Amino acid sequence: MLHGRAGELAAVDRLLDGARHGRSGALVVRGEAGIGKSAILDHAAAARDMTVLRGTGIESESELPYAGLHLLLGKAVDRIGALPAPQARALRGALGIGEPARADRFLTGLAVLSLLAELAEERPLLVLVDDAHWLDEGSAQALLLAARRLGAEPIAMIFAVRDGHAPAFGAPGLPELRLGGLDEASAAELLAERAADLAPHVREQIRHQAQGNPLALLELAAAQREGRLAAETAMVRPLPAHSRVRRTFAERIAAVPPRTRTVLLVVAADDTGDPAVVLAAARRLGATTEDLEPAERRGLVHLVEGRLDFRHPLIRTVAYQEATLHQRLAVHRALAEVMDAPQYADRRARHLAAATTGPDEEVAAELERSAEQARARGGYGAVAAAYARAAELTPDPRRRGRRLAAAARATVDAGRLDQAERLADEAAAHLTDPLELAEVAEIRAALAGGQGRQRAAHDILAEAALSVARRAPQRASGMLFHAVEAAWNAVDFEAVAATAGRAAALGLPGGERIRAMARVADGLNHLGGGDMGDGLAALRELVAFTGDAGPQESATVAFWHLLLGDHEAAHDLAAELERQCRARSALGALPRVLGLLARAQLLQGRHREARSNAAEGLQLARDIGQPEGEGLPATVLAQLAAIEGDEEEFARISAAALDRATGTSPLRLACARSLLDLGLGLYEAAADRLTEIAAGPARLDGLSSMPDLVEAAVRLGRTGRAREITAWYADWAEHTGRPWALAVASRCRALTGQDGGRHYARAVELHREPGGRPFEQARTELLYGEWLRRARRPSEARTHLRAALETFERLPARPWAERARTELRAAGETTTGRAPDDLTARLTPQELQVARLAAAGLSNREIGAQLFLSPRTVGYHLSNAYPKLGVTSRAALAGLGLGPSTGPRR
Repeated sequence: MLHGRAGELAAVDRLLDGARHGRSGALVVRGEAGIGKSAILDHAAAARDMTVLRGTGIESESELPYAGLHLLLGKAVDRIGALPAPQARALRGALGIGEPARADRFLTGLAVLSLLAELAEERPLLVLVDDAHWLDEGSAQALLLAARRLGAEPIAMIFAVRDGHAPAFGAPGLPELRLGGLDEASAAELLAERAADLAPHVREQIRHQAQGNPLALLELAAAQREGRLAAETAMVRPLPAHSRVRRTFAERIAAVPPRTRTVLLVVAADDTGDPAVVLAAARRLGATTEDLEPAERRGLVHLVEGRLDFRHPLIRTVAYQEATLHQRLAVHRALAEVMDAPQYADRRARHLAAATTGPDEEVAAELERSAEQARARGGYGAVAAAYARAAELTPDPRRRGRRLAAAARATVDAGRLDQAERLADEAAAHLTDPLELAEVAEIRAALAGGQGRQRAAHDILAEAALSVARRAPQRASGMLFHAVEAAWNAVDFEAVAATAGRAAALGLPGGERIRAMARVADGLNHLGGGDMGDGLAALRELVAFTGDAGPQESATVAFWHLLLGDHEAAHDLAAELERQCRARSALGALPRVLGLLARAQLLQGRHREARSNAAEGLQLARDIGQPEGEGLPATVLAQLAAIEGDEEEFARISAAALDRATGTSPLRLACARSLLDLGLGLYEAAADRLTEIAAGPARLDGLSSMPDLVEAAVRLGRTGRAREITAWYADWAEHTGRPWALAVASRCRALTGQDGGRHYARAVELHREPGGRPFEQARTELLYGEWLRRARRPSEARTHLRAALETFERLPARPWAERARTELRAAGETTTGRAPDDLTARLTPQELQVARLAAAGLSNREIGAQLFLSPRTVGYHLSNAYPKLGVTSRAALAGLGLGPSTGPRR
């Protein structure tokens, strides 16, 4: 019985009951050592109607790649073959049971999710992870990704995490349960039940000293029986419960024979739990199997499912820390000697390093080899730790610097930026060769960029590139190009121009790409006398320069197409990138790709598809812990809310986005807010905000909102400002040659009083060309209809106002539709009913994705593999979609004409 935990147990029971009924969930249980986290897990594990997978993070394994997953999933490896092939390869590679696969932590996490879903097909599944703070980084990331992507599976996951005296375990997005100390009555009940043989006044002293910590209550009672509990005086403050428990464990270990303490130290230093390994190492130190018995009798160690382990994790810590340095070195040396089999290569290297007190190139080289093996399995934290320790043991300063640089790069990949910065600084202190220092500079620049310090990234790269330009011109050119990109992202176009000038002066290969970036910035911003036509020509050159590129570079090309006004080319490229990312399960690149795809779909008037893809991109970025990936999908969702006039939704999206905003996200949110204000008739707010953007260094990123500024300024009587902005926008439109852009430019000219009727008519004609933007066309029709009504031409006005209303209702764009409806009534229209209901409007974004793929003939498993969901969750979304659409089968779905899905087909 757990005393004083009724509320906590009820929360756990609700989680388990939800899983039994197909509502998956996860919970993080936090509290100090001994507070009862393991007891909570024991309570959950007693569920008889659930399959239980239970694992424990072990401190000595926290630097071994995927050691935690191996322990947790060891009995389920025979089910890996049922997973999609890329996921199966990734998981086998991570667990070291197959051919090494390309390291991909996200793909491994998806594989874990799929495997758990596969196991849950038979009966509800409960996953318990104790001491999750000691999980190796790869295992923690994979399990957390799986926990965040749970849907309609009968799965419950519980992580127990120690507060204080342990590494942090960040689990944003997962609910938490924090355990505090027992109240006085519950503590007294526990002592009365478990220490009834002690006198009441002794139990009261123990209760006072334990401070509500259940483990301390029990251990102090045991210490009293063994005569090891000293009385506390009124003048001496009791030790914290955590410290008291540690002291009682230390005293208990000290009471066993010396050779038993040796065996305990071997168990503490070992991380396999394999009795054969432990006892082989113990024999080298003079201990035998019989020496383990006193520790078992005292409840210090036990054998669980063939694994030798401590009864409580604190005992491991105390057994190791209470030993002398000489004893620890001897134990690690013995373990290294007995771990000579290939499967123990990583562990052997780590034990050799722990047994070494001074520089040793042989051991350092072995650690380096183990680091590269860890890299093949995607264990970046393990790579960083191995290289850092190898550097410590390296006698040669230059080689030490190279290993520190390798550790820094792996630490960046693992997302530990502060530690990476320190390692990079240490590496630079040992290196003198400019080429090696340039590698460190690239690491520092990546750190600066990841922290949002784009100008600093530019300065670091530009300086390093100049230092290697003579010896490695190709590398210098690449560094300067990335420096220019960083300056662009920092909205420092003067730095863009200056860096391009340096590249030209040095005559570097590929210098034309760098110069093209400067010409784009100069021309499109009208800086330094730049020419818009030359800027757009340079942008087209950049698109041509890129050629075959990876997902990230290709995504940049899609963005460049948007700058060229070619949303169709941007859509086609983004859609192809999305297909590639899904086929390869490349989650790292997918949030940005989905954001770009959603942006292009929004411009095409495909708002529901845009919302679906943006929502998925935003959720994926959050699930994989990629804040920089949230910006683009979030701003698309914000713009959709702005068009729909949904102030509450806009506020919710923008508040969350601004909390994590990087790059140009704040500017894009400001533009979306201005569009919302314009639709609601708040012209002054919209004009003031957009005027500030137009006058600032980031005016290029606000270019698409300049027609909004023109309309707001005209309605406020600021015609001079409106004409100035119209000229800039029209210059861009004419050099793109895009009919829709020329149409919007004509609309702006009409608004500013420049022969309005002719320009409006020309705008409407241009909008009818292929490749238009429906929302912009409807706005033009609305404005032209207003103009015609004021010109006392109501019949012509109604034609354009009806067209505008139809589009606004279809998108939907509610405030704009209301405006069109009001104008129609003023023009004499008697019937302004709403457009027929769109079936897809009834579906959530996820339901729409699933329904479209199901209508295309894909099975639940195939859909799940593409959307990174379990087949059961896919079935859940389909079951919700059927009644909303009025159908009962896949065949009926196919006949609804749900529209295209950009996901891959069979």
